[in-house]
Amino acid sequence: MGERRKIECWLTDMDGVLVHEGRALPGAAEVLKQWKAEGLRFLVLTNNSIYTPRDLSARLRSTGLDIHEDAIWTSALATADFIASQKPKGSAYVLGEAGLTTAMHEIGYIMTDVNPDYVVLGESRNFNFDSLTKAIRLINNGARFIATNPDATGPSADGVLPATGSVAALITKATGREPYIVGKPNPMMFRSAMNKINAHSETTGMIGDRMDTDIVAGIEAGLHTVLVLTGIADDAEINKYPFRPNEILNSIGDLVK
Repeated sequence: MGERRKIECWLTDMDGVLVHEGRALPGAAEVLKQWKAEGLRFLVLTNNSIYTPRDLSARLRSTGLDIHEDAIWTSALATADFIASQKPKGSAYVLGEAGLTTAMHEIGYIMTDVNPDYVVLGESRNFNFDSLTKAIRLINNGARFIATNPDATGPSADGVLPATGSVAALITKATGREPYIVGKPNPMMFRSAMNKINAHSETTGMIGDRMDTDIVAGIEAGLHTVLVLTGIADDAEINKYPFRPNEILNSIGDLVK
């Protein structure tokens, strides 16, 4: 608890921490209000690359959570930030939705299928055989392979859906090339988020509901880690791992003073 008093900035996961199945979780609105009143800097992180921050801000607002788009950091934004640092104003063949294509345009990248510097894979519900074949051929011809996140599946009302990690595995099988994955659990996503809000690891906390992404990446980034039990983690899940967060709370509402 002593370490928590030193926190000047917070990073928090979205699904399972702030919202669940389209509804705000208990205490989420109160914590956000408290952070704003205290002048604490914060960012909401998500591996979802489908939506732009503006889209996500509107979705969160519909649940009663007032989070400006500038306070949302997606794996698409983190990926664009990484690529811009590697090769400014380059070119890419992008497999993804508006969240990713918008982020790539905003860093000045050209979208092309003619000798691109990168093939960038994000979340999509619109993959087809032709686009996957083109991506495979471009990678075989020398384009560097980047993926926004490693999640193999995503949720839906009817059950799991194949996600970025599954499609990346298909491309890897066909090319023999593993992608560089920018999103959680790569701590690079946390570092780029901290750069955005001018945060330092010694005074930043990370709140998440997953041991294998949020918590391990937070530990590797040197952050104060808080696991909440409103998502997928329970005692059995926690005990699978050799590491532990700094704190385990029933919900984000437990942070309200």
